[in-house]
Amino acid sequence: MSTENEGTAVPPAPSAPPVPVDTPAASAQTAAPGESVPTAQLPAVPPSVPGTPEHAPAYGTSGQAPAYGSPDQTPTYGAPDQAPAYGTPDHAPAYASVGAGAPDAQGHDSGATGPSGAPVSAAEAGWPPPPPATPSYADGGGSGTGWGSSYQEPAPKSGGGRGGLVAAILVAALVAGGVGGGIGYTLAKDNDDSTGSTTVSAPQSSGDVKRAADSVAGVAANALPSTVTIEAESSSGEGGTGTGFVFDKEGHILTNNHVVADAVDNGKLTATFSNGKKYDAEVVGHAQGYDVAVIKLKNAPSDLKPLALGDSDKVAVGDSTIAIGAPFGLSNTVTTGIISAKNRPVASSDGTSSAASYMSALQTDASINPGNSGGPLLDAQGSVIGINSAIQSSGSLDGTSQSGSIGLGFAIPINQAKTVAQQLIKTGKPVYPVIGASVSLEEGTGGAKITDQGASGSASITSGGPADKAGLKSGDVITKLDDQVIDSGPTLIGEIWTHQPGDTVKLTYTRDGKTHTTDVTLGEREGDS
Repeated sequence: MSTENEGTAVPPAPSAPPVPVDTPAASAQTAAPGESVPTAQLPAVPPSVPGTPEHAPAYGTSGQAPAYGSPDQTPTYGAPDQAPAYGTPDHAPAYASVGAGAPDAQGHDSGATGPSGAPVSAAEAGWPPPPPATPSYADGGGSGTGWGSSYQEPAPKSGGGRGGLVAAILVAALVAGGVGGGIGYTLAKDNDDSTGSTTVSAPQSSGDVKRAADSVAGVAANALPSTVTIEAESSSGEGGTGTGFVFDKEGHILTNNHVVADAVDNGKLTATFSNGKKYDAEVVGHAQGYDVAVIKLKNAPSDLKPLALGDSDKVAVGDSTIAIGAPFGLSNTVTTGIISAKNRPVASSDGTSSAASYMSALQTDASINPGNSGGPLLDAQGSVIGINSAIQSSGSLDGTSQSGSIGLGFAIPINQAKTVAQQLIKTGKPVYPVIGASVSLEEGTGGAKITDQGASGSASITSGGPADKAGLKSGDVITKLDDQVIDSGPTLIGEIWTHQPGDTVKLTYTRDGKTHTTDVTLGEREGDS
């Protein structure tokens, strides 16, 4: 996956790039003058509903509320003049968070090849490398265009907010009930002389309905009390909404970095449980490269129940998945699917800086939307196997609409996230494994090509570093890491980051048309800058 950084064009990674998943803040943000508000509007509520504006058109009223899908009124999603086909250079995956919960722009040096041809930083030399060209946080917050375009909720209408949604649902129910009643009366009248209508009721069992613990309902009932909706707000009032889950009994919550990035510097952070109880929280540590963060509840309750962590290495394609989050601010939403693929290379950013996040992700078709970012991806037994982080969407990402699920969601494997979280709790800073070489982030190189120069004209291979000791040279193209095929620089970085400093990996590379292999013992770098 690739991402788009404001002012820094980076070639997209060969693999389809996902989009991070957070949701707009519960409190509507006012759009800046001249800035479009790309959120979808709810259908108008009929004037007959108490408390609704008299001018609101009723469903089906001619000349007032156009029928959905009318060619001259509401364009169909996916129309060629709205959402370009996936894979076009101007569009890519974005974070599934809503609002402005994208990572802060740090202006870190990059080591990837820039527009002028200067080499861009890779796995180690000069973090962070600029992200590939398109995916980005779907929660917005940046001023960049394309994936990750700024998202802001429209100003609340009188009597609107959550009540508006309830009213709309209520109206639909009343209309259905009215039609049903009318039909029932007509049938009864036409059959006065007959035996009448006969219905069949389900057998009534004594006591409550029993649901197996490993059913979707059982898993959801167990996990929802340990899942929170996170609201992050910067000192300037910008922010967004995402999801997190209880990591331990001490009050630590695991989530995405882009969910809490706005609150890192003197911002405000809250976590609300499914029972409605809200707690203030603070950022313990965050890792932009991994897109993982840990926050801690203030005055945490003593009865916290951490979610059980599974083993993401044992996950198989086809396994059932359950995602929990707050898509578009709708807290405690549960969706299901399967593992569609493993080791999917994903690179994404917030569209406001050269910093990028890289992962070798779990792909799922469980519905994930902005606001799901940071939420748990569970297996059929209810164990966490990943952190929902990004989605690929076909929706327009030019700042005029909010992207949504098309069945391509991506999660950070929990084995990696757990290690990062423990490091953040211990020191507050992430540690990254590195090979000590700068690689190109361009595609079409047939692998991860070691550049001729590193960041700012430095050597592309760190003297005395892992790559140097292994005999790697500028121009070598790395094609495999152990048994994993490497098709680009971002793919190599994501795979390296699934390991730990000190691990030994086997690299396969080509030089002068010949294939070679070498063992490399990974080094380390602390922090994101």
